[in-house]
Amino acid sequence: MALAAAPTPVQRLARIGYATLLRLALPAYALRLWWRGRAEPRYRFALRERVGLYREAARGSGWLWVHAVSLGETRAAAALIDALRGQCPGMRLLLTHGTATGREAGASLLRAGDAQAWLPVDTPGAVVRFFDHFRPALGVLIETEVWPHLLLEAERRAIPMVLANARLSERSARRGERLTALLRPAAQSIALVLAQTQLDAARLHAAGARRVEVCGNLKFDVTPDAAGLARGTAWRQAAGRAVVLAASTREGEEAALLAAWQRQAAPRPLLLIVPRHPQRFDAVAALIGAAGLSASRRSTWADVPPPAAATADVWLGDSIGEMASYFGCAQVALLGGSFEPLGGQNLIEAAACGCPVLMGPHTFNFAEAAERALQEGAAQRVPDITAAVRLAVAMLTPTAATSGADSGQTMPSAERALAFVAHHRGAAARMTEFITALMR
Repeated sequence: MALAAAPTPVQRLARIGYATLLRLALPAYALRLWWRGRAEPRYRFALRERVGLYREAARGSGWLWVHAVSLGETRAAAALIDALRGQCPGMRLLLTHGTATGREAGASLLRAGDAQAWLPVDTPGAVVRFFDHFRPALGVLIETEVWPHLLLEAERRAIPMVLANARLSERSARRGERLTALLRPAAQSIALVLAQTQLDAARLHAAGARRVEVCGNLKFDVTPDAAGLARGTAWRQAAGRAVVLAASTREGEEAALLAAWQRQAAPRPLLLIVPRHPQRFDAVAALIGAAGLSASRRSTWADVPPPAAATADVWLGDSIGEMASYFGCAQVALLGGSFEPLGGQNLIEAAACGCPVLMGPHTFNFAEAAERALQEGAAQRVPDITAAVRLAVAMLTPTAATSGADSGQTMPSAERALAFVAHHRGAAARMTEFITALMR
């Protein structure tokens, strides 16, 4: 692999400034991890790995290294890892993460001989120690993980790096232009970018990526957990009524949601709220109580909700790794992150579970998937959370649903959601072909 040109003086200064800022921020970073560990104890696990220090001796070299920062990326990586194992049965997987939820989910993807670790902070020293310890043969970063020191050190060691399932929104591209002296050399050092869409590919190429291929979105290849779906169906039966899910909600959305929900005439469906971040579970529970609504928390159940849960106004999904169950429980989902200017969450998982989606105006993080879902009847866009609540209730009330509550649009349905996902599968196989060719 050919090395990039020597950095310009401006690029060198940008790198020095970036490294200095990261080093100065390390104490605050460590305190933040320890603080988050109150609600998610895994954040306090193996803290030394965050700076590239390891208790155990190095376990050889030649790893196929996959980095999936958080839960969503880890789920997407699962489809790619399965496809890679099919082509490279003897591969040794090194799986790294940045969040507690990602690491917890990633543990289930490991086999004998594999390894799992935190990706270290992107300081020169931590990155060098990481590569000295593991000595991977090839690295695959999932989605948007462009770390300047990490990528440039990999290039110096002639370790090919792949950015897989890559996406770059127009907003992120504009922000990146302000840091071009730092980010362009990093993008140029990537051996291969496997983009989700043509628009992503064009933006990534403009940002400096040299070789870009369009492969689709790995999240279409993720198979929902059958046991989780069955559990969700059992929950709905225990509820004894229709269920509306607010999926992966973000700060600022729940209060407006609860206010809109209270304005709906009784009897209402059951509202199931699953916050995006576990550290907000208690805060959302407090919001439900302040709204005068009764709640039942998933964390207080066994496998099936207790009888008392059936009378609650709201169920709070305060668990991790059960999204298939939550989607399986609901007949319609409101897409969190799309009712505030946050870019939206992944709607593909909902569709794969046969749960149609109502989304707000802000879906720039998943723009093409959102537009395709609209076109194929898996989702419908609404102007705000009030309209979303009104339409969700109408969808589950036959007389209202047939009276024009959808403003002339075709109602999204479970059948259209499943067909939408089936139509766009295949990204894992396409990416595996490119990655194994690079390995050879």
